Amino acid sequence: MLEFILKIQAKDSKGLVSTISTTIANKGYNIVKNDEFVDPLKQRFFMRLKIQKEMKPLNTEIKEQEERSLKTALFKALENFNELLIEVILTHKKNIILLATKESHCLGDLLLRVYGGELNAQILGVISNHEVLRPLVEKFDIPYFYAPCIDQILHEKEVLATIKDLELKHKVSTDLLVLAKYMRILSHDFTKRYENQILNIHHSFLPAFIGANPYQQAFERGVKVIGATAHFVNESLDAGPIILQDTLPINHNYSVEKMRLAGKDIEKLVLARALKLVLEDRVFVHENKTVVF
Repeated sequence: MLEFILKIQAKDSKGLVSTISTTIANKGYNIVKNDEFVDPLKQRFFMRLKIQKEMKPLNTEIKEQEERSLKTALFKALENFNELLIEVILTHKKNIILLATKESHCLGDLLLRVYGGELNAQILGVISNHEVLRPLVEKFDIPYFYAPCIDQILHEKEVLATIKDLELKHKVSTDLLVLAKYMRILSHDFTKRYENQILNIHHSFLPAFIGANPYQQAFERGVKVIGATAHFVNESLDAGPIILQDTLPINHNYSVEKMRLAGKDIEKLVLARALKLVLEDRVFVHENKTVVF
């Protein structure tokens, strides 16, 4: 069975849905799942489809030919619609690289979820600016790379070199970088290289308490809920497109440390749920917002 995910954006217009579905049917595919949304303010149309076709034999060359053919047919059929974006994605296990610092809760949770088959991903490696998490990672037979951060420019060069080496070793490209409590600010050049491919977990309900020590900021403000936010990383600190958020009620009895301990559970759950959404190609980015199906 050949299966693709289609992600289509365009200026909302009459005939979009019928043109898309007709083109897909003419190519011999069956629509097994369909989600749509129209932003009424921007007049922008979003559509995610899962489509399938019985094909034998199936090899890499045939899959690539089908992907090109389907994309060509869709662009031709929709050429008169404005602001068109089309992604044709072959369903596959995504290749991810995890970046971490010292905290283990988010990293350990993702390692377990991938190991247990909950996330459709292959972890190519873990890169950290400290050595403390090496024993944890190596329990899962995943390579661990130490990239010290005495100088940020040299650190990022080493991270990029490690990513390239892993890609060459596995003969794949990296689909996603996941910052599992990687407590470094990435440069503009780095984030531009991986636009909408870097997933971060921030330990507050953004846009509140941006930057370092959000639990201390929350404590000083006397908040009654704490939260976590999973977002794509861009050049602005903690201001990339938000994918998922969640909160936990607290009260005046919570110290900063008690907030931090309670927040760990939210952080790892929000990151894992957001990663699953991205791996399943359910997230659309438009400007600095997301549509999530």
